[in-house]
Amino acid sequence: VGLVTGAGEAVALVLRLVSGPWADRSRRYWRLTVVGYAMTALSVPLLAITPLLGVAGVAVAATLILLERVGKAVRSPAKSALLARMATSTGRGRGFAVHKALDQVGAFAGPLLLSGVAAVTGLLWPGLALLAVPGALSMLLLGQLRRRVPSVAEPDPDDAEPASTPSRWSFRGLRVGLLGADLPRGFHLFSFAVACSTAGLMTFGVISFHFVEVGLVPLAAVPLVYAAAMAVEAVAALATGDLFDRFGGRVLLVVPLVVVTVPPLVFAPALWSVLAGVVLWGAATGIQDSTVKAFVADLVPSRRRSTAYGVFAAVQGVGALAGGTLAGALATAHAGLLGWCVAGLQVISLLLFLRSLRGTTRRLR
Repeated sequence: VGLVTGAGEAVALVLRLVSGPWADRSRRYWRLTVVGYAMTALSVPLLAITPLLGVAGVAVAATLILLERVGKAVRSPAKSALLARMATSTGRGRGFAVHKALDQVGAFAGPLLLSGVAAVTGLLWPGLALLAVPGALSMLLLGQLRRRVPSVAEPDPDDAEPASTPSRWSFRGLRVGLLGADLPRGFHLFSFAVACSTAGLMTFGVISFHFVEVGLVPLAAVPLVYAAAMAVEAVAALATGDLFDRFGGRVLLVVPLVVVTVPPLVFAPALWSVLAGVVLWGAATGIQDSTVKAFVADLVPSRRRSTAYGVFAAVQGVGALAGGTLAGALATAHAGLLGWCVAGLQVISLLLFLRSLRGTTRRLR
Protein backbone atom coordinates (compact mmCIF):
# COMPACT_ATOMS: atom_id res chain seq x y z
CA VAL A 1 0.00 0.00 0.00
CA GLY A 2 2.80 2.39 0.89
CA LEU A 3 4.63 1.69 -2.36
CA VAL A 4 1.56 2.20 -4.55
CA THR A 5 0.25 5.32 -2.81
CA GLY A 6 3.73 6.81 -2.54
CA ALA A 7 4.39 6.17 -6.21
CA GLY A 8 1.02 7.71 -7.03
CA GLU A 9 1.81 10.94 -5.21
CA ALA A 10 5.25 11.05 -6.84
CA VAL A 11 3.69 10.64 -10.29
CA ALA A 12 1.11 13.35 -9.57
CA LEU A 13 3.96 15.69 -8.65
CA VAL A 14 6.73 14.92 -11.15
CA LEU A 15 4.54 14.74 -14.24
CA ARG A 16 3.35 18.31 -13.66
CA LEU A 17 6.81 19.44 -14.74
CA VAL A 18 5.93 17.94 -18.14
CA SER A 19 2.19 18.65 -18.40
CA GLY A 20 2.57 22.32 -17.43
CA PRO A 21 5.01 23.27 -20.22
CA TRP A 22 3.07 21.02 -22.61
CA ALA A 23 -0.09 23.04 -21.95
CA ASP A 24 1.72 26.34 -22.50
CA ARG A 25 3.39 25.21 -25.73
CA SER A 26 0.33 23.55 -27.27
CA ARG A 27 -2.28 26.01 -25.86
CA ARG A 28 -4.52 22.94 -25.34
CA TYR A 29 -5.58 23.86 -21.83
CA TRP A 30 -9.12 22.60 -22.25
CA ARG A 31 -8.07 19.30 -23.81
CA LEU A 32 -5.58 18.50 -21.05
CA THR A 33 -8.11 19.48 -18.38
CA VAL A 34 -10.83 17.28 -19.89
CA VAL A 35 -8.47 14.33 -20.40
CA GLY A 36 -7.19 14.60 -16.82
CA TYR A 37 -10.67 14.63 -15.32
CA ALA A 38 -11.79 11.80 -17.62
CA MET A 39 -8.94 9.60 -16.36
CA THR A 40 -10.17 10.09 -12.80
CA ALA A 41 -13.84 9.64 -13.72
CA LEU A 42 -13.00 6.27 -15.33
CA SER A 43 -10.26 4.93 -13.05
CA VAL A 44 -12.06 5.24 -9.72
CA PRO A 45 -15.34 3.45 -10.64
CA LEU A 46 -13.36 0.72 -12.44
CA LEU A 47 -11.87 -0.21 -9.06
CA ALA A 48 -15.24 -1.90 -8.47
CA ILE A 49 -14.28 -4.79 -10.78
CA THR A 50 -10.97 -5.59 -9.09
CA PRO A 51 -12.44 -7.92 -6.40
CA LEU A 52 -13.76 -10.10 -9.23
CA LEU A 53 -10.34 -10.61 -10.81
CA GLY A 54 -8.76 -12.79 -8.16
CA VAL A 55 -5.01 -12.44 -7.73
CA ALA A 56 -4.80 -10.13 -10.76
CA GLY A 57 -7.11 -7.67 -8.99
CA VAL A 58 -4.23 -6.31 -6.92
CA ALA A 59 -2.19 -5.40 -10.01
CA VAL A 60 -5.22 -3.93 -11.77
CA ALA A 61 -6.15 -1.88 -8.70
CA ALA A 62 -2.61 -0.55 -8.39
CA THR A 63 -2.60 0.40 -12.08
CA LEU A 64 -5.95 2.20 -11.79
CA ILE A 65 -4.76 4.14 -8.73
CA LEU A 66 -1.63 5.23 -10.58
CA LEU A 67 -3.70 6.23 -13.63
CA GLU A 68 -5.92 8.36 -11.42
CA ARG A 69 -2.83 10.16 -10.10
CA VAL A 70 -1.56 10.60 -13.67
CA GLY A 71 -4.89 12.21 -14.51
CA LYS A 72 -4.41 14.69 -11.69
CA ALA A 73 -0.93 15.54 -12.96
CA VAL A 74 -2.22 16.00 -16.52
CA ARG A 75 -5.05 18.36 -15.59
CA SER A 76 -3.77 20.36 -12.63
CA PRO A 77 -1.47 22.95 -14.30
CA ALA A 78 -3.87 23.55 -17.20
CA LYS A 79 -6.88 23.70 -14.87
CA SER A 80 -5.16 26.24 -12.58
CA ALA A 81 -4.24 28.39 -15.59
CA LEU A 82 -7.86 28.32 -16.82
CA LEU A 83 -9.14 29.15 -13.35
CA ALA A 84 -6.74 32.08 -13.03
CA ARG A 85 -8.09 33.52 -16.28
CA MET A 86 -11.76 32.80 -15.48
CA ALA A 87 -11.51 34.46 -12.06
CA THR A 88 -10.20 37.76 -13.44
CA SER A 89 -13.63 39.40 -13.22
CA THR A 90 -14.50 38.06 -9.77
CA GLY A 91 -11.05 38.28 -8.20
CA ARG A 92 -8.48 35.50 -8.33
CA GLY A 93 -8.33 35.11 -4.58
CA ARG A 94 -12.08 34.53 -4.43
CA GLY A 95 -12.00 32.27 -7.49
CA PHE A 96 -9.35 29.93 -6.09
CA ALA A 97 -11.01 30.04 -2.66
CA VAL A 98 -14.42 28.98 -3.99
CA HIS A 99 -12.74 26.24 -6.02
CA LYS A 100 -11.01 24.96 -2.89
CA ALA A 101 -14.21 25.08 -0.83
CA LEU A 102 -16.16 23.11 -3.46
CA ASP A 103 -13.24 20.69 -3.73
CA GLN A 104 -13.60 20.05 0.01
CA VAL A 105 -17.34 19.41 -0.43
CA GLY A 106 -16.51 16.73 -2.99
CA ALA A 107 -13.77 15.32 -0.77
CA PHE A 108 -16.36 14.87 1.99
CA ALA A 109 -19.21 13.62 -0.16
CA GLY A 110 -17.31 10.85 -1.97
CA PRO A 111 -16.03 9.01 1.12
CA LEU A 112 -19.37 9.51 2.91
CA LEU A 113 -21.22 7.97 -0.04
CA LEU A 114 -18.78 5.07 -0.16
CA SER A 115 -19.04 4.52 3.61
CA GLY A 116 -22.85 4.60 3.51
CA VAL A 117 -23.09 2.04 0.72
CA ALA A 118 -20.50 -0.17 2.46
CA ALA A 119 -22.48 0.02 5.71
CA VAL A 120 -25.68 -1.08 3.95
CA THR A 121 -24.24 -3.78 1.68
CA GLY A 122 -21.16 -4.89 3.60
CA LEU A 123 -19.14 -4.53 0.38
CA LEU A 124 -16.88 -1.85 -1.06
CA TRP A 125 -17.34 -2.44 -4.78
CA PRO A 126 -20.97 -1.18 -5.08
CA GLY A 127 -19.97 2.18 -3.62
CA LEU A 128 -17.02 2.46 -6.00
CA ALA A 129 -19.26 1.63 -8.94
CA LEU A 130 -21.75 4.28 -7.81
CA LEU A 131 -19.00 6.92 -8.04
CA ALA A 132 -19.38 6.67 -11.81
CA VAL A 133 -22.46 8.91 -11.45
CA PRO A 134 -20.67 12.02 -10.07
CA GLY A 135 -17.83 11.29 -12.49
CA ALA A 136 -20.21 11.42 -15.45
CA LEU A 137 -21.88 14.58 -14.12
CA SER A 138 -18.53 16.30 -13.77
CA MET A 139 -17.65 15.51 -17.38
CA LEU A 140 -21.01 16.87 -18.58
CA LEU A 141 -20.51 20.08 -16.63
CA LEU A 142 -16.97 20.43 -17.94
CA GLY A 143 -18.19 19.96 -21.51
CA GLN A 144 -20.81 22.67 -21.05
CA LEU A 145 -18.23 25.04 -19.58
CA ARG A 146 -15.80 24.48 -22.44
CA ARG A 147 -18.56 25.17 -24.97
CA ARG A 148 -19.64 28.39 -23.25
CA VAL A 149 -16.25 30.00 -22.60
CA PRO A 150 -13.73 28.61 -25.12
CA SER A 151 -11.77 31.88 -25.38
CA VAL A 152 -10.73 31.72 -21.74
CA ALA A 153 -7.72 29.63 -22.81
CA GLU A 154 -6.31 32.55 -24.83
CA PRO A 155 -3.44 34.55 -23.23
CA ASP A 156 -4.08 37.92 -21.63
CA PRO A 157 -4.10 40.69 -24.25
CA ASP A 158 -1.46 42.73 -22.42
CA ASP A 159 1.06 39.87 -22.32
CA ALA A 160 4.16 40.57 -24.35
CA GLU A 161 5.33 37.97 -26.82
CA PRO A 162 8.50 36.18 -25.71
CA ALA A 163 11.61 37.60 -27.36
CA SER A 164 12.88 34.17 -28.34
CA THR A 165 12.04 30.57 -27.61
CA PRO A 166 15.00 28.22 -27.13
CA SER A 167 14.94 24.80 -28.72
CA ARG A 168 13.18 22.35 -26.46
CA TRP A 169 15.97 19.81 -27.04
CA SER A 170 18.82 22.10 -25.91
CA PHE A 171 19.98 22.29 -22.30
CA ARG A 172 18.59 25.81 -21.97
CA GLY A 173 15.37 24.68 -23.62
CA LEU A 174 14.94 21.93 -21.02
CA ARG A 175 15.66 24.36 -18.18
CA VAL A 176 13.14 26.84 -19.55
CA GLY A 177 10.55 24.26 -20.53
CA LEU A 178 10.61 22.00 -17.48
CA LEU A 179 12.04 24.12 -14.66
CA GLY A 180 10.77 27.56 -15.65
CA ALA A 181 14.22 29.12 -15.78
CA ASP A 182 12.79 32.10 -17.66
CA LEU A 183 10.07 32.80 -15.09
CA PRO A 184 10.39 35.94 -12.92
CA ARG A 185 12.76 35.83 -9.97
CA GLY A 186 9.88 36.78 -7.66
CA PHE A 187 8.05 33.61 -8.63
CA HIS A 188 10.98 31.39 -7.67
CA LEU A 189 11.44 33.23 -4.38
CA PHE A 190 7.76 32.80 -3.64
CA SER A 191 7.91 29.08 -4.52
CA PHE A 192 10.76 28.53 -2.08
CA ALA A 193 8.91 30.57 0.56
CA VAL A 194 5.86 28.32 0.24
CA ALA A 195 8.10 25.23 0.26
CA CYS A 196 9.61 26.33 3.58
CA SER A 197 6.22 27.01 5.13
CA THR A 198 4.95 23.65 3.81
CA ALA A 199 7.99 21.88 5.28
CA GLY A 200 7.03 23.28 8.68
CA LEU A 201 3.39 22.26 8.32
CA MET A 202 3.26 18.73 9.69
CA THR A 203 0.91 16.20 8.13
CA PHE A 204 -2.27 15.30 9.97
CA GLY A 205 -0.98 11.74 10.21
CA VAL A 206 1.86 12.87 12.50
CA ILE A 207 -0.45 15.07 14.57
CA SER A 208 -3.14 12.41 15.00
CA PHE A 209 -0.55 9.75 15.83
CA HIS A 210 0.62 11.91 18.72
CA PHE A 211 -2.73 12.76 20.30
CA VAL A 212 -3.94 9.15 20.02
CA GLU A 213 -0.69 7.78 21.46
CA VAL A 214 -0.86 10.03 24.55
CA GLY A 215 -4.56 9.25 25.04
CA LEU A 216 -6.03 12.70 24.43
CA VAL A 217 -8.36 11.59 21.61
CA PRO A 218 -9.75 8.06 21.08
CA LEU A 219 -8.93 6.42 17.77
CA ALA A 220 -12.58 6.37 16.66
CA ALA A 221 -12.79 10.17 17.01
CA VAL A 222 -9.81 10.89 14.71
CA PRO A 223 -12.00 11.14 11.56
CA LEU A 224 -14.20 13.68 13.35
CA VAL A 225 -11.19 15.82 14.25
CA TYR A 226 -9.96 15.57 10.67
CA ALA A 227 -13.41 16.54 9.36
CA ALA A 228 -13.37 19.63 11.58
CA ALA A 229 -9.92 20.56 10.25
CA MET A 230 -11.17 20.20 6.67
CA ALA A 231 -14.14 22.47 7.45
CA VAL A 232 -11.74 25.07 8.84
CA GLU A 233 -9.61 24.64 5.71
CA ALA A 234 -12.56 25.52 3.47
CA VAL A 235 -13.54 28.55 5.57
CA ALA A 236 -9.95 29.81 5.73
CA ALA A 237 -9.63 29.52 1.95
CA LEU A 238 -12.79 31.59 1.43
CA ALA A 239 -11.80 34.24 3.99
CA THR A 240 -8.22 34.73 2.79
CA GLY A 241 -9.31 34.61 -0.85
CA ASP A 242 -11.54 37.62 -0.30
CA LEU A 243 -8.82 39.43 1.67
CA PHE A 244 -6.33 38.70 -1.11
CA ASP A 245 -8.53 40.47 -3.64
CA ARG A 246 -8.71 43.50 -1.34
CA PHE A 247 -5.15 43.77 -0.05
CA GLY A 248 -3.05 41.64 -2.40
CA GLY A 249 -0.27 39.21 -1.53
CA ARG A 250 0.40 40.83 1.85
CA VAL A 251 -2.27 38.61 3.41
CA LEU A 252 0.01 35.61 2.78
CA LEU A 253 2.47 36.93 5.36
CA VAL A 254 0.19 35.41 7.99
CA VAL A 255 0.99 31.85 6.82
CA PRO A 256 4.43 31.46 8.50
CA LEU A 257 3.03 33.08 11.66
CA VAL A 258 0.22 30.53 11.81
CA VAL A 259 2.44 27.56 10.98
CA VAL A 260 4.95 28.36 13.73
CA THR A 261 2.21 28.14 16.40
CA VAL A 262 1.05 24.65 15.42
CA PRO A 263 3.79 22.44 17.01
CA PRO A 264 3.65 23.90 20.56
CA LEU A 265 -0.14 23.57 20.52
CA VAL A 266 -0.53 20.05 19.08
CA PHE A 267 2.22 18.64 21.32
CA ALA A 268 0.81 20.18 24.50
CA PRO A 269 -0.70 17.82 27.11
CA ALA A 270 -4.16 19.47 27.10
CA LEU A 271 -6.98 18.52 24.73
CA TRP A 272 -8.10 22.12 24.14
CA SER A 273 -4.58 23.04 23.05
CA VAL A 274 -4.37 20.12 20.62
CA LEU A 275 -7.73 21.02 19.08
CA ALA A 276 -6.68 24.67 18.75
CA GLY A 277 -3.52 23.53 16.99
CA VAL A 278 -5.56 21.36 14.61
CA VAL A 279 -7.78 24.36 13.79
CA LEU A 280 -4.72 26.47 12.96
CA TRP A 281 -3.27 23.58 10.95
CA GLY A 282 -6.47 23.43 8.90
CA ALA A 283 -6.42 27.20 8.37
CA ALA A 284 -2.81 27.17 7.15
CA THR A 285 -3.49 24.21 4.86
CA GLY A 286 -6.49 25.98 3.35
CA ILE A 287 -4.44 29.06 2.53
CA GLN A 288 -1.59 26.96 1.12
CA ASP A 289 -3.94 25.09 -1.21
CA SER A 290 -5.88 28.08 -2.54
CA THR A 291 -4.78 31.68 -2.06
CA VAL A 292 -1.11 31.06 -2.81
CA LYS A 293 -2.12 29.85 -6.29
CA ALA A 294 -3.90 33.16 -6.90
CA PHE A 295 -0.64 34.98 -6.16
CA VAL A 296 1.26 32.74 -8.59
CA ALA A 297 -1.05 34.02 -11.34
CA ASP A 298 -0.03 37.59 -10.45
CA LEU A 299 3.67 36.74 -10.61
CA VAL A 300 3.89 35.21 -14.08
CA PRO A 301 2.48 36.06 -17.54
CA SER A 302 -0.54 34.03 -18.64
CA ARG A 303 1.46 32.41 -21.45
CA ARG A 304 3.60 30.64 -18.86
CA ARG A 305 1.12 29.97 -16.06
CA SER A 306 0.77 26.23 -16.61
CA THR A 307 4.56 25.87 -16.52
CA ALA A 308 4.65 28.00 -13.38
CA TYR A 309 1.99 25.89 -11.64
CA GLY A 310 3.89 22.72 -12.52
CA VAL A 311 7.16 24.06 -11.13
CA PHE A 312 5.38 25.49 -8.08
CA ALA A 313 3.77 22.12 -7.29
CA ALA A 314 7.12 20.36 -7.61
CA VAL A 315 8.92 22.77 -5.29
CA GLN A 316 6.09 22.66 -2.77
CA GLY A 317 6.08 18.86 -2.98
CA VAL A 318 9.80 18.74 -2.14
CA GLY A 319 9.05 20.89 0.89
CA ALA A 320 6.25 18.55 1.94
CA LEU A 321 8.54 15.51 1.60
CA ALA A 322 11.30 17.18 3.63
CA GLY A 323 8.81 18.33 6.27
CA GLY A 324 7.21 14.91 6.57
CA THR A 325 10.61 13.29 7.03
CA LEU A 326 11.62 15.87 9.64
CA ALA A 327 8.38 15.56 11.59
CA GLY A 328 8.44 11.78 11.49
CA ALA A 329 12.00 11.67 12.81
CA LEU A 330 11.53 14.17 15.66
CA ALA A 331 7.86 14.15 16.73
CA THR A 332 8.01 11.14 19.06
CA ALA A 333 11.07 11.86 21.19
CA HIS A 334 12.19 15.38 20.24
CA ALA A 335 9.05 17.50 19.93
CA GLY A 336 10.82 20.56 21.32
CA LEU A 337 13.58 20.35 18.72
CA LEU A 338 10.93 19.91 16.02
CA GLY A 339 9.27 23.12 17.18
CA TRP A 340 12.54 25.04 16.85
CA CYS A 341 13.17 23.57 13.38
CA VAL A 342 9.70 24.64 12.28
CA ALA A 343 10.33 28.12 13.68
CA GLY A 344 13.59 28.42 11.73
CA LEU A 345 11.88 27.33 8.52
CA GLN A 346 9.14 29.93 9.03
CA VAL A 347 11.67 32.73 9.54
CA ILE A 348 13.24 31.80 6.19
CA SER A 349 9.77 31.58 4.64
CA LEU A 350 8.77 35.01 5.95
CA LEU A 351 11.95 36.64 4.61
CA LEU A 352 11.42 35.06 1.17
CA PHE A 353 7.77 36.15 1.21
CA LEU A 354 8.84 39.73 1.87
CA ARG A 355 11.43 39.67 -0.92
CA SER A 356 8.96 38.30 -3.46
CA LEU A 357 6.29 40.83 -2.41
CA ARG A 358 8.74 43.72 -2.74
CA GLY A 359 9.72 42.67 -6.24
CA THR A 360 6.10 42.22 -7.27
CA THR A 361 5.14 45.68 -5.99
CA ARG A 362 7.92 47.29 -8.05
CA ARG A 363 6.87 45.37 -11.18
CA LEU A 364 3.21 46.36 -10.81
CA ARG A 365 4.15 50.02 -10.33
